[in-house]
Amino acid sequence: MKILFAGPTLPDAQALIGTDIVLHPPAIQGDILRATQDGATVIGLVDGHFEQVAPVWHKEILFALSEGVRIYGAASMGALRAAECAAFGMIGVGKIYQQYAAGELEDDADVALLHGPAELGYLPLTLPLVNVAATLEDLRARQQLDPIAAAQLRIAAAEIFYKQRNWPAIVARANLPCGTDREEILAILANGTINQKRLDALDLLDIMRSAPAQKTKAPEGWAFNSTSLWKRLLNQLVASS
Repeated sequence: MKILFAGPTLPDAQALIGTDIVLHPPAIQGDILRATQDGATVIGLVDGHFEQVAPVWHKEILFALSEGVRIYGAASMGALRAAECAAFGMIGVGKIYQQYAAGELEDDADVALLHGPAELGYLPLTLPLVNVAATLEDLRARQQLDPIAAAQLRIAAAEIFYKQRNWPAIVARANLPCGTDREEILAILANGTINQKRLDALDLLDIMRSAPAQKTKAPEGWAFNSTSLWKRLLNQLVASS
């Protein structure tokens, strides 16, 4: 069984996954463990909650890997956890994962965004910093933004709290050269926005489709350590079932 945890990064996931992948909402602590116990052989982690609830725990990822479950991560929470657990066999996918793995990105908030509920299609209300960076890089490469303006917009975006970050706020805050037409810059940004998180999530989905539906061999070189905290989570999961 293949399971994909996705939400705001890929709001149309249900229409894209076909019949061989089961869609679950953004993951919270215990969901990877539960999926493993329910028979998952392949897990794709894209989105996960992290503020009001406990986020996906590294330990449950390690447990799933030790059971031979293939776990892919990309775009958002998945990219973070893949970078952190790559040494144990989790497979990262996409540009954002590569940036975390290389140390180019470090802050969890770089992939965060404010969005509406699932009932409204996870309507995005802000811009993740990774999408801002990808957009500026693309516009600069196509010479629609000069390097100085792009650099100042990037600095401004990084200074804005993720729940308040959008193109108007970024343009208003940026220290742009005197005489810059900010309305023109805003239009260029809005029309040229690159959704890097979605692109990475689509790459993960392609890989999941072609992945064997059977478990693989457990990774070599380490053994899962069943700690007291792990046993507590396991007991809580059993009690809530």
